[in-house]
Amino acid sequence: MQISAKQVKELRDLTNVGMMECKRALQESEGNIEEAVKVLRERGMAVAAKKADRAANEGQVDIAISADGKSVSMVEVNCETDFVAKNEDFQAFVQDLAQKGLSVGDNELAESEKQTIVAKISQVGENLVLPRNTRYEVQGAGAIGRYIHLGGKVGVIVEIGCENDANTASDALTLLGKEIALHIAAASPQSLNRDGIDAELVATEKALFAKQVEGKPENIIEKIITGKLEKFYSQIVLLEQGFVKDPDISITDLLAKTGKDVGDTLSIRRFARYQIGG
Repeated sequence: MQISAKQVKELRDLTNVGMMECKRALQESEGNIEEAVKVLRERGMAVAAKKADRAANEGQVDIAISADGKSVSMVEVNCETDFVAKNEDFQAFVQDLAQKGLSVGDNELAESEKQTIVAKISQVGENLVLPRNTRYEVQGAGAIGRYIHLGGKVGVIVEIGCENDANTASDALTLLGKEIALHIAAASPQSLNRDGIDAELVATEKALFAKQVEGKPENIIEKIITGKLEKFYSQIVLLEQGFVKDPDISITDLLAKTGKDVGDTLSIRRFARYQIGG
């Protein structure tokens, strides 16, 4: 049966599968577009199943934000090679998934876009995995900060809170959100505050510090351990870290300074940091 270029293009637009695969599927289905789609889906699922065990350690992180700036979506898609990760078509695919992430909950995108991912696996010839997605919607007055680093290897979203609605769209809050997102990308904090640090980790560190000061006078041991713990927190707790652009001031100090400049009380409500391979 003769298959026209128009039919092939229509099937490709529907499935995003390569032209030759579309032509073969149309020949198998005798030109029936719906049947050809089923053929490609079945073939794609078979290909995806074969590739599922292959390591996908490269990839791309991307971020999408809603038109009103109130919602943000971050997604990570892993592939097998850096060659695919740097491909413009793959990057456009990840950006499209980030846009779709604006309408689904955390870690729900992989399931809702399962068929889309299967089709893409068939197209690129590599295993693709969507391990996580995060969606934030601003809670009350505030703004979203976002930052992509290292060509999509690291991505950060952060929600900045304020009390004055007038500051929501201010340049100062926009800049602060970007600066703090950049800081999170570089400094990789484990938690917003001390409450978020695992108690077992703190106990392990404290035991290590105690071992380091064995033999010292009892009256200074506790003081030394306390000092070491403070330094430990300052390295992993966001609000206590020194700002990467000015380590002499903490993130808490930066919030207070910017808040004073705009006449408001500013806070960090939450953040998420994605890193390929991390």
